[in-house]
Amino acid sequence: MLTLSSIVVASSDQVSRDLEGEVVILNLQTGTYFGLNGVGSRIWDLIQQPCAVSHVHDTLLKEYNVEPDACARDLLALLEQLTARGLIEVREPAS
Repeated sequence: MLTLSSIVVASSDQVSRDLEGEVVILNLQTGTYFGLNGVGSRIWDLIQQPCAVSHVHDTLLKEYNVEPDACARDLLALLEQLTARGLIEVREPAS
């Protein structure tokens, strides 16, 4: 289960390409594509290195006019989709 304290990073089993502000990601294991809009593309940029979900959340709050609860809900939903498609890895924070 993803939380704001989870650490996420783009999977090594994918390749992605920026297409004029949107990102297309190919899962190399399944051969399926997944597309991200502008905000999703920004999230994708942020998780190219291991990153706490809370850091992504805080960055989005600074860059976009969005309510914190809505941002957290939508961010976690997107990350769950990316996890289900094998496009990101989720790591629990170090204790």
